[in-house]
Amino acid sequence: MNTLTAAASLAELEAFVRLRREIHSLPELGGDTPVTAQLVADKLASWGYEVHCGIGGHGLVGVLRKGTSTRSIGLRADMDALPMQEANPFAHASRIDGRMHACGHDGHTAILLAAAWRIAQSVEFDGTLNLIFQPDEEGLCGAKAMMDDGLFSRFPCDAIFALHNLPGVPVGTAIVQAGPTMAASQQVSIQIQGRGGHGAMPERSVDPFPVIASLINAIQTIKSRNLGVDEHAVISIGMVKAGTVYNIIPDTASMLLSVRTDTPATEQKINHRLEEIVRGHEQVYGVTITLETVQLAPALVNSEQQTRQVRQSLAPLFAPQALLSRGKKLMATEDFAWMLTEVPGCYFFLGNGEGEFHGCSVHNPHYDFNDELIGLGSDCWVRIVQDCLGD
Repeated sequence: MNTLTAAASLAELEAFVRLRREIHSLPELGGDTPVTAQLVADKLASWGYEVHCGIGGHGLVGVLRKGTSTRSIGLRADMDALPMQEANPFAHASRIDGRMHACGHDGHTAILLAAAWRIAQSVEFDGTLNLIFQPDEEGLCGAKAMMDDGLFSRFPCDAIFALHNLPGVPVGTAIVQAGPTMAASQQVSIQIQGRGGHGAMPERSVDPFPVIASLINAIQTIKSRNLGVDEHAVISIGMVKAGTVYNIIPDTASMLLSVRTDTPATEQKINHRLEEIVRGHEQVYGVTITLETVQLAPALVNSEQQTRQVRQSLAPLFAPQALLSRGKKLMATEDFAWMLTEVPGCYFFLGNGEGEFHGCSVHNPHYDFNDELIGLGSDCWVRIVQDCLGD
């Protein structure tokens, strides 16, 4: 295995820590990540990568070819931040009000850049390496946008890999899990059409308020009364809207739901039950209800072969008891799942640390990525490239 000297590794690590903190201080949202994308593109180009920008918006791919093999793999990092106000006092905190890298995408980008530098300088392989830097993961739109713009037809990959930091888990721990790993996400919209009127004469109206109140209770029974104990799902009502003033019965009421599942079968069961509940309420209350469901991302399912490959590659880097094949059940959603619908691969986790600071949850105003992971994460990528594309 070709490695950097310890002194060079430490010096380069410090440079990528500074880079990560620079990205953290200038967060960009959704698909609008031009500054981060340009920074990444400039670094990759300076190290000899063939850089392709503007893929699905501000997405980009750095390509490095060595040898003559037709083998190819992709490594993906996300670049976008969240619309949150940062509450951290440190010097590299966000300089932009209402924006914050609260999920560690700044760290994921720094990890892949650190690996890119090391691989270009000192790692021999035979094949093609595609480094995919994706915007708008938080909106669950970036992966699909890049794919719709020809990501895998332009940059074919035999396998694809991604990682995410995981607060509350010790540094030096990796979770590499085969099969369903992250949840599918659906947005469900329910629109109730009644007939408005005077609050003093409800008998002359068709009031949507009792309907929405009953729907809230009925929807909450799907998880507890229609799913088995081994069927994982989270149904959350995130918005309810109805009425304008105290003495007018409104014409309409509406609600938005988040539905998360880890298998298509469970998703279909919930959708069927939602349809039954809605149609039943139309009959009981004499209203018209429109039910619309949009899948934001499918369940993330790691392939057996690529998961086994990652575990083998990471084994020399972690103590046996710290390389876990299963972690706590996560019902969050990750749009890397879209990529896995076209290319087999593996998405794994690295512990971000424990305690009040590095154990702080993602999507929290006090969160910060643990810079210790930049060296460890880049080690993971180097090993995976060597093992997948080695001579």
